[in-house]
Amino acid sequence: MKKLFALSISLLLFASAGKKEVEPPKAILPVPSENQLAWHDLEQYAFIHFTTNTFTGKEWGYGDENPSIFNPAAFDAEQWVTTIKEAGLKGLILTCKHHDGFCLWPSAYTEHSVKNSPFREGKGDVVKEVSDACRRHGLFFGVYLSPWDRNFAQYATPEYITYYRNQLTELLSNYGTISEVWFDGANGGDGYYGGARERRKIDNRTYYDWPNTHAIVRKLAPKALMFSDAGPDIRWCGNESGFAGETNWSIINVDTLYPGKPGIGNLLSNGSEDGGSWLPSEVDVSIRPGWFYHEKEDDKVRSPQNLFKIYLESVGRGANLLLNLPPDRRGLIHENDVQALQEWKKLLDAAFSKNLAAHAKASADTWRGKSKIYSAGNVIDDNPETYWATDDPVTSGRIEIDLGTPQTLNYISIQEYIRLGQRVKLFDVEIWNGDAWERVATGTTIGHKRILPLGAIVASKVRIYIKDAKACPLISTVKIY
Repeated sequence: MKKLFALSISLLLFASAGKKEVEPPKAILPVPSENQLAWHDLEQYAFIHFTTNTFTGKEWGYGDENPSIFNPAAFDAEQWVTTIKEAGLKGLILTCKHHDGFCLWPSAYTEHSVKNSPFREGKGDVVKEVSDACRRHGLFFGVYLSPWDRNFAQYATPEYITYYRNQLTELLSNYGTISEVWFDGANGGDGYYGGARERRKIDNRTYYDWPNTHAIVRKLAPKALMFSDAGPDIRWCGNESGFAGETNWSIINVDTLYPGKPGIGNLLSNGSEDGGSWLPSEVDVSIRPGWFYHEKEDDKVRSPQNLFKIYLESVGRGANLLLNLPPDRRGLIHENDVQALQEWKKLLDAAFSKNLAAHAKASADTWRGKSKIYSAGNVIDDNPETYWATDDPVTSGRIEIDLGTPQTLNYISIQEYIRLGQRVKLFDVEIWNGDAWERVATGTTIGHKRILPLGAIVASKVRIYIKDAKACPLISTVKIY
């Protein structure tokens, strides 16, 4: 019996030794950090523009506004946060200081703040109330601190950089976990500047000494991602109209970029196939024509249908959506904005609630090492950490999803396994029309997520044809609606 058992073990070991292990794909650099991966999964969140401009009707205040005009008598951070959460948005970035220099917190470094306003009898702190409400409701909280300050007398001198960093330190030290820090590209121009009323010019490539400012964020808020035209973690999409490029690489070369650099809209929109840094795109757009509340725009709130289009052209192109919701003079998100958000959420739920691929069958014409670890079934298993992959030299392939019976198809959502880099350069979506495969959609990049409209076609089989990629393609998720 002992000899038989030993023989069985020997045969098993021999069989194991003869079986070649399938090597996992190697990463194609650059790749996202863990914090950037978590950011990609957020997909959409809110921007809040709120300051003295809300009460003056301006978009860019000059910095000469009397703090006494800031008096949102019905201010309710709970209303903001519950409205945002019910709309399906995952967090909130607050304009703690816009170009006018007015601070929504009682900064120790200026008198131009809420501490000299009637709000909460001079004892108010909008930043604290909003950050606390976000934590209560499970939303992330981010801060916007304008690099340009039209109120501060020493703007354009080295003294302002110290002032700016002191205020940044206040925000990062006193309001809990900060998830994103937003640096605007608007820099220099005319302003009040403590009474000087003049135009100040700065060299925005060198004046702010950004590396040392970024170091403060890394130290005080290590999980925070920083946004600007040049990152270092998230890039602007290149427009404020609500769309990312149809070709949208999450990678870009940053060597010549700096916040406020002119003429780089297309580069920011599309990214670079050969980029050296992972710098994904964020699409910032307002629900109204302006960034701040203006009563005359109450009938100009974006329609739910327009918001749905923006979603498809931002999140649906691999970017994140930052939707601005400007509170009114009461300190509330206006009823018209709330209604548009609620109807938009209904459209999203109706379009993307039923994934037809969840109970389908998936197959592929090729997969890595013929191993189940990399087979087509991974794209419909609802596990973002599994994926279909091809062998290293193979940069094309087809995944077929059999729905079993004919279904009406409106959208397809495809996601790459970006943990190992962005790869796909060109792909088609095809359906079986009974006689042949028919192309119904085409795209270039995929990245974190690509959503393509299919136009209510009827089919029982869908095929994704990856036509070209930088390296062996890795597809983690396919959903059909």
